[in-house]
Amino acid sequence: MMSSPDISLFETLAGQTALVTGSSRGIGAEITRQLAELGATVYASARTPSEIDVEADSTLELDVTDASEVETAVGTIEREAGELDILVNNAGIHGPAGPLETIGPEPIAETFGVNLAGPIRLVRNSLPLLTRAATPRVVNVASGSGQFAGEMEASHLPYSVSKAGLNAFTRTLSAQYPGLLVNSVDPGWVRTDNGGPDAPRSVSDGAATAIWLARFERGPSGRFWRDEQQIEW
Repeated sequence: MMSSPDISLFETLAGQTALVTGSSRGIGAEITRQLAELGATVYASARTPSEIDVEADSTLELDVTDASEVETAVGTIEREAGELDILVNNAGIHGPAGPLETIGPEPIAETFGVNLAGPIRLVRNSLPLLTRAATPRVVNVASGSGQFAGEMEASHLPYSVSKAGLNAFTRTLSAQYPGLLVNSVDPGWVRTDNGGPDAPRSVSDGAATAIWLARFERGPSGRFWRDEQQIEW
């Protein structure tokens, strides 16, 4: 583990606006719930909003691979809230498994579209709202499967590569926009639809560091975190 720099956290998120993708289940639903408990005005989003059963101020239909839905969602937040303090890019899919030669191009493109191109598209469209906020934060839910310093998961090659790309996006976005606090988080192996029932961590455990990063009032940017500790890329 690397030493953590000076960090200050918001005690409450009252008066702040948050958008969470993939809010219908798992880590996304838990992040949505906890942000709302901290007082934020939360926009919960999913491909199928009717599947969102966690309490939120508003639900949005948002497929991050659909440019028109991204534009509509951001437009709604601009009209209703005027700015965006917190963006949590949580939506993701595990994608296909197996040797590369057995995987068709469509599943590869879909995995990259959701896990990497989607967050890039959403941040790009949200930049005008983020830059209006006093302390804008972007939290990218990545994975240890995309960590070069660890053992990348070879069984789901497109997933691992897409999450490594999301980490690269975190670093480059932070460098381009010093006013944003942009960080990646590895939630660990969590009992979700993707993680399965045998995973050792609860959904609450998986969401904890993402919530911690969303509460940054002062802190580093362009870093990768696990259990509130900075880790190597």
